[in-house]
Amino acid sequence: MRLTKPRIAPLPESDWTAEIRDAVEPARSGVGLGKVPNILATIARHPKLLKRWNVFGNHVLFKSTLPPRDREILILRIGWLCRSEYEWGQHVRIGRRAGLGDDDLQRIRQGADAPGWDPFEATLVRAADELHEDAFVSDETWRALAARYDTLQLMDVVFTVGQYNLVSMALNSFGVQLDEGVQGF
Repeated sequence: MRLTKPRIAPLPESDWTAEIRDAVEPARSGVGLGKVPNILATIARHPKLLKRWNVFGNHVLFKSTLPPRDREILILRIGWLCRSEYEWGQHVRIGRRAGLGDDDLQRIRQGADAPGWDPFEATLVRAADELHEDAFVSDETWRALAARYDTLQLMDVVFTVGQYNLVSMALNSFGVQLDEGVQGF
């Protein structure tokens, strides 16, 4: 973790309004931790933002047109590139449920040229790298994605990487600490 303590502490549950409770409570069971994750309890300090961010974040995580494994490759790669230990730890758990194994996680750390990638999955990693480095998917990478993905999926690639780049910035800057039972890097 970049910070050993939060700059913005999670809002204690005793301070939650009904609006905040409605926004964060579904996550208690949804992430498999039995409690609301620190990211949501932290963003709960800004209730209007939380309400609106949840809509977009829930689309990217739960309603995206991308296959879950592909989505998690993108999220883990951008989390790794942003050095977001919280993001990495949370999405290793989710990625494993989507079928990612230890070898996949190692390749995500190494990048698109790591040996053993399926060519399309290497393209996903490359897309995340290009968006991180240049805020642009190259023509070559776009064509490779478009060979398999429709327009909605192509849009979801960009929005997935963008969402988790933003989330990684917030997690790192706010000092959101790992949830109990979640391992970082």
